[in-house]
Amino acid sequence: MTQTIAPRVRTLVLLILAVAGALLAGAAPVSAHAALTGSDPAQGAVVDTAPSQVSLTFSEPIAVGDDSVRVLDPKGERVDKGDPANPSGTTYSVRLVSGLPDGTYTVAYQVVSADSHPVAGAFTFSIGAPSETTVSVSAQGSDDGLVGWLYGFGRYVSYAGFVVLAGGAAFVLACWAPGARVRAVQRLVVSGWLALTSATLGLLMLRGSYTTSGKVGDVFDLELLGDVLQTKTGAALVSRLLLLAAAALFIAVLFGAYARTADAVEPDRDAEDDGGGDDGGDDGGPDKRDLTFGLALGGTVVAAGLAASWAMSEHASQGLQAGVAMPVDVVHLLAVAAWLGGLTALLVALYRAPVETPVGRDAVRRFSRLAFGSVVTLAVTGVYQSWRQLGSWSAFTDTRYGQLLLVKIALVAVMVAVAFLSRRWTQRLADARVSEAAEEAERTEATERAEEAVRAEEAVRAEEAVRAKEAVRAEATQRAEEGVRAKEAVRVKATERANEAVRAEATERAKEAKQPAGTAPAEASGTSEVSEASMAVEPPKASGASGASGASDASDASEAEKAEAGQDSVRAAQLARQRAAAEAARQKWLRDADPNRFGLRRSVLAEAGVAVVLLAVTTVLTQTEPGRTEQDARAATAASSSASATGQGSGAVSLTMPFDTGGKSGKGVVSIDLDPAQAGDNALHVYVEGPDGTPVDVPEVKIALTLAAQNIGPLPVAPDHVTTGHWSASRVQIPMAGDWKVEVTVRTSDIDQVTVSKNAQIG
Repeated sequence: MTQTIAPRVRTLVLLILAVAGALLAGAAPVSAHAALTGSDPAQGAVVDTAPSQVSLTFSEPIAVGDDSVRVLDPKGERVDKGDPANPSGTTYSVRLVSGLPDGTYTVAYQVVSADSHPVAGAFTFSIGAPSETTVSVSAQGSDDGLVGWLYGFGRYVSYAGFVVLAGGAAFVLACWAPGARVRAVQRLVVSGWLALTSATLGLLMLRGSYTTSGKVGDVFDLELLGDVLQTKTGAALVSRLLLLAAAALFIAVLFGAYARTADAVEPDRDAEDDGGGDDGGDDGGPDKRDLTFGLALGGTVVAAGLAASWAMSEHASQGLQAGVAMPVDVVHLLAVAAWLGGLTALLVALYRAPVETPVGRDAVRRFSRLAFGSVVTLAVTGVYQSWRQLGSWSAFTDTRYGQLLLVKIALVAVMVAVAFLSRRWTQRLADARVSEAAEEAERTEATERAEEAVRAEEAVRAEEAVRAKEAVRAEATQRAEEGVRAKEAVRVKATERANEAVRAEATERAKEAKQPAGTAPAEASGTSEVSEASMAVEPPKASGASGASGASDASDASEAEKAEAGQDSVRAAQLARQRAAAEAARQKWLRDADPNRFGLRRSVLAEAGVAVVLLAVTTVLTQTEPGRTEQDARAATAASSSASATGQGSGAVSLTMPFDTGGKSGKGVVSIDLDPAQAGDNALHVYVEGPDGTPVDVPEVKIALTLAAQNIGPLPVAPDHVTTGHWSASRVQIPMAGDWKVEVTVRTSDIDQVTVSKNAQIG
């Protein structure tokens, strides 16, 4: 079964990676998030006299360097001087040399938006009349080319590493505690940590070249690296590395102490147990519960910190409601990690978990509940982020960001549908096991009875063998004893016969000794008699040797029996191991052959494949200009072009607003003159008069412009004091036409101030 699945799995994985790579390859050309909404002189404008400076207005704050804005004459020579300045709001200007001749001039800019993405572009304006120019400004920005592609790939790897790291750990802690002992799950989580760490280091090295020249040789420029460390993005990357050090400690405890406590818990039951027991719960006592709580709390803090390293340096940190958007973005990223990372861990567990620690239906059910909560969280936070980044329904189809967001929504819908199928397979797996519970119990009981009968028969055979061996030993001992007794009887009988012969001969010789010369022969006969008696007594020694030989034979027989018993125990151990291996193989075959489990594997694999593509689309989204910004830039460009075509008219606006700060001499009238009240540059004059109509000075006057319909502003204006009761500001940039709210804050003392406002139609 596994050999059939593996080629299909490899093919599907390669196809998914190809789709993700294609998405990432097409992401770089539209990575700017701050848009140029206006300029002075305007793009393509023809002015009568040479301006003293060039001003650029962007949709959000940007970071500028020494060469961020360059102005080139028709011959390609630079005519700007000094570093770019930020006179107000999101307007940045660079001064020009005096006495510029007529001709076409090129303005090239390369800056970094507040959400960390590089912005590059160029436009022309003319003095007197247009002319030919030798300047050729490349359309390729620093985020294009090899460095831009590597940076985009590093962002994808960092997102994927975070998802696998945080989601895999959450799956072990919340769904499947025995997974802490599974080597495949351990490798998965550690791989996520390594991917995120290496990608973060790579992004830190690439950042300098990515936001400046885009050259590969500048990747190892230590001066650029030092500049990166002083930026918001550099600080976020360094913070991420520090948090990854804490994550390494978390992983060590999770797969060390926590895995050892998980050994004391009953292993995860496969679906063949109909008791619905807790597979990996907190049954390990108070110590395990405390360890689990500590890991869950610490892991959540570390994961939230890692997610914040993205939220505080990218889209969420700029624009509308940034204080709300950043926490929402952190929650969104955590939900993504819990869902997609947990899904990856479940897929690895289904395919790679050992037979003795299978992932059961209870773990799948827990993950199903976790995934459902994550999807609900993603829906809520995603709706808010979509509203914040798009601003209108038309942006879904009119902007690239909206189109990618529609693709992402479609992929999420597909994942939810596949997850529903996985849930059905899980239920079928549980139902099938419950219906087979009785049959399995009967088979188990029959097997136990058969094993008991075999054990009883083996016990009887062993007892009979022992008895037979004891009988053989008793018979051998008895025969040895009878032989000894027979030999002893023969020896005694021979001795008696010899003694009788000696006595008879001695008697006969005694009779002869009665003769006078018979003394000497009698003595000799006595000596011979003693010698023969001694020889007759010798046989008992031979009999004793025969007894020792019998005892030696019995000892050899006992040692042979012990050796045979040792060989039997070795054969029994080998047989037990073979039976265990065969049973494990049988259980694995049965598990893989289960159609319900096979269906669950396929659905989870399909869900994981969609998740890989979804993560690639999300990475591209983070590199794409938000729809709200893109539409605002289009409107500002259209208004500027329209104003240039019509000569940018003559409709000045005057506003008069009474004020009362509540303090002494706190009443008066403030008047605002805005000329020409069109999109682009405007001259603003502020007049403050007392109740009697005479000009009066006040400690402070501030102006703010807001276009509520497009969520632009408030744009601050700080006018300069001209004379008594008169303040003015030149080159006030109004990015687009509309019904603007003009707010004036008047302060008449250290503690008394008031803000009054009126609306003015611009353009």
